[in-house]
Amino acid sequence: MQGNGPTSNDSRSNPKKRQSSDTIDYPRRRATIACEICRSRKSRCDGSRPKCRLCTELNAECVYREPGIKLDAGDKLILEHLNRIEGILQSNLAGGYSLPTHSPSGSNSTNEELLASSTSNLSVMGMIPPMNGLGTWHNISSNISTMPKIHTTPALHLLQWPMIRDLVSRPYDPQVLLQLEMAREPLCLGTSLSLDLSNTGTYVQAFFERVNVWYACVNPHTWNSYYRTALSHGFREGAESCIVLLVLALGAAGAAGSISQQPADKDAPGLAYFSAAWALLPSLMTRNTMLSAQCHILASAYLFYIVRPLEAWNLLTSTSMKLQLLLSAPGRFPLHAKELSERVYWNTLLFESDLLAELDLPHSGIVQFEEVVGLPGGFEDEDEEGMGRDELWYFLAEIALRRLLNRVSHLIYSKTSPNTSIAALEPLVAELEYQLAQWYEGLPLPVQFPHSRVPLSNHVQTVLRLRYFACRTIIFRPYILAVLNDENTALDPNVQENCRKCLEACIRQLEHITAHHAGHLPYLWQGALSIVSQTLLVMGATMSPSLSALLPPPHQMDIIIDDVVLEIERYAHLAPSLRLSSEIIREAEERRQMFLRSAGPKV
Repeated sequence: MQGNGPTSNDSRSNPKKRQSSDTIDYPRRRATIACEICRSRKSRCDGSRPKCRLCTELNAECVYREPGIKLDAGDKLILEHLNRIEGILQSNLAGGYSLPTHSPSGSNSTNEELLASSTSNLSVMGMIPPMNGLGTWHNISSNISTMPKIHTTPALHLLQWPMIRDLVSRPYDPQVLLQLEMAREPLCLGTSLSLDLSNTGTYVQAFFERVNVWYACVNPHTWNSYYRTALSHGFREGAESCIVLLVLALGAAGAAGSISQQPADKDAPGLAYFSAAWALLPSLMTRNTMLSAQCHILASAYLFYIVRPLEAWNLLTSTSMKLQLLLSAPGRFPLHAKELSERVYWNTLLFESDLLAELDLPHSGIVQFEEVVGLPGGFEDEDEEGMGRDELWYFLAEIALRRLLNRVSHLIYSKTSPNTSIAALEPLVAELEYQLAQWYEGLPLPVQFPHSRVPLSNHVQTVLRLRYFACRTIIFRPYILAVLNDENTALDPNVQENCRKCLEACIRQLEHITAHHAGHLPYLWQGALSIVSQTLLVMGATMSPSLSALLPPPHQMDIIIDDVVLEIERYAHLAPSLRLSSEIIREAEERRQMFLRSAGPKV
């Protein structure tokens, strides 16, 4: 799956991209004079310049492939549709802004300009005071698309909110989840796991069909050469052996489905392959090569699958150090490794941001290269047939969304400080909502999910829809806090509308809870904590007269919450942090029901 790259020459010159969808495909056509749109549709192109007949009829930009440039129409559509938001990936939101004089929705300005103009002068003039339990906009760093070092986004911070704090019998330090994971028994793989190589074809196919879409970090065109090298070494040495074993481990995981549905008394799918790869990792730890970094990323991905977030973080810090060394000076890795370096880099940054969003961990420093590393453009074809398609759409869409999530955390939740006016937040929230809408509108059709409530068979669309509503929830969450602090705040129509938007986004994530299984391979742990956060939020809302009026009827809310509590309890055995989370929302639901019974009959 693919998304737009930045507008730099690097992204435009990296040519080869492929795409995949349940419903739409843009096959390549090797005609020498056809424009990109005609190539994608396998239509006869009349070759007219500057626009062919078909592009004129479609009112589309007509682009002819330059000699030596393999850019297909799917890529061009992404570049056109996502340009205005992906440009943020290599921009610096520093200084020199002015207040907007127009609505964001009616503007042709860039997102950077709009965000800057909606915040800078307010902060300079002291007009954006600190939010209660939310954030402050003083001393904004030059890059606000990074996860702040101090923030209140994590789920357990909601236990400090009015009403919600009454749902638990004792206070919880927000750092308790990190402490539980640190005290966890170490991962013990042993050496008794037998390595069965009889089913490798199935697992390789499963990897390229169901797993690589999330990480896009294994080149399907060079896979066969990796496999041959690993086979020649008996899968016992070298980066290629490690990569092959990790692909098999992740392929087995992808074929099996959510680990929450696997028997708790049996080894996780793919564990034998991962154990064999794990034995090779020490020899790669001290190698400062891109293949070594790639091994670490794939190992981290499997550790996320088996819900070992801290072990994944430890590998990621090693990956980060390797990358910073390799990226700090040109020529430290060959040009043909540039595409792989970009993919490994963004995987590292995405993984780290996900962990930093929930746990107070040291920052590795990888973010300092964010403005100079290009976006993936596509692996080049090799002479032999590849194992699958080089899918980038999801990966690039997720980079853009993660950047936006980081901006939300940076601008709204970066520090805690008491007492503020909710009105100061309005221009910022409006701009962030606008940027999220732009992200959605820029998604290519194969991955653009419908806003309807219908279940989706496309896992990528399902995951992007869940991530979209999670982002939307935290953008508007400050308004829920304002009303829980003071019911009279809900008399303001704007506050009420923003509360409605927040609660609607929460419900959209919780109402069909098993839909989250679609993203369990990359996101089970992160997704579970997001679910806990949204559940606590709606629990508190049901106890507020003003907010409960914005929710579905009480009996419907009871069903939704019960389903969520049961689902999180199914994850409890996977990690101590999830066990505590399940206990918290179970107790919270019991105490919520007691509160509602004492408050009077349900309407």
